[in-house]
Amino acid sequence: MDTTATQILKVAALNDAARQNAANYTATRGVMALSDITISDIFVTVQEFTAFTEDNDPYGEHDFGSFTIDGQKVFWKIDYYTQDLSGGCDPLDPHCRRVITIMLAEEY
Repeated sequence: MDTTATQILKVAALNDAARQNAANYTATRGVMALSDITISDIFVTVQEFTAFTEDNDPYGEHDFGSFTIDGQKVFWKIDYYTQDLSGGCDPLDPHCRRVITIMLAEEY
């Protein structure tokens, strides 16, 4: 496996771990305006998301997903920041802070 493919697999694994532990989730006002049950279902669906395809994950980094729940189209996206959130960060930097933003598709 070449270096680029190895790096992509590492980024995907780090993204999966961040998403699965739900430590750095942030949700938009539209998501937070839904019922508590729907919000919980959305967070669990993001946490358990595995439906990566060529269409929604063309680079193989597992940094975006979408699904429909209770008639709402939902997107989630992972962005990479420094620990103090002052700027962007290389996703392979050991100090990279991943922030998972969850939003309604209509808010994108």
